Amino acid sequence: MSQKTIIAPSVLSADFSRLGEEVEAVCEAGADWIHLDVMDGHFVPNITFGPPVIKAIRDRTDKVFDCHLMIEPAERFLGAFAVVGCNIITVHAEATTHLDRSLQAIRDLGCKAGVSLNPSTPETVIEYVLDRLDLILLMSVNPGFGGQDFIPSVIDKVARVRTMIGARPILIEIDGGVPPETAPLGADVLVAGSAVFKGGREAYAGNISALRTAADEPRFAALGSRRSWASNQKIVIDPSYI
Repeated sequence: MSQKTIIAPSVLSADFSRLGEEVEAVCEAGADWIHLDVMDGHFVPNITFGPPVIKAIRDRTDKVFDCHLMIEPAERFLGAFAVVGCNIITVHAEATTHLDRSLQAIRDLGCKAGVSLNPSTPETVIEYVLDRLDLILLMSVNPGFGGQDFIPSVIDKVARVRTMIGARPILIEIDGGVPPETAPLGADVLVAGSAVFKGGREAYAGNISALRTAADEPRFAALGSRRSWASNQKIVIDPSYI
């Protein structure tokens, strides 16, 4: 099994006037997943996009769509994101009262279920839902906008979460402030926005390569078995969604 770190560029840093073309370009440059930061201006201090935009770009690639919901409440919108082709749907533990129920609802929709933790949220809050999870997203910046600096305390958090996971096939994802200098964190998935999209399309391949090279250093290699489900999936989109 490959030890390759999964690189998931966040389209939050892409050129929104040409979003479909940007998705195609970054996938051709070597991206493994596409990360979709959905913000509501309520749970976080910004507004980005919703299901219609995701539907509009879904046919540009068959890569995994990794949807990070920074919205509150999230439960009533889970079906809308599933039906437009999101493969992984991640909700914030801080944004839902009934986390176990939300995670099960995501799985019932046929998607992989993820939970995200803000930098100040202890990992113990997910101790009793580990068997509902496919992915744990650790925020290494405060959520809501791009371009922030990496919070170093998350490095120790990664180690503690990996101990909690044990042998479960759960991926650990890091999101926020991840240039090559902070990439070797021991995570399975790295979300990067400006670190990938800086320099224009001719730079995307080099940016992704630099992240992957830094993250795949042997001493930080993650267990490949955790990635058994993480290959590209065939996408089925309900054409009736409006």
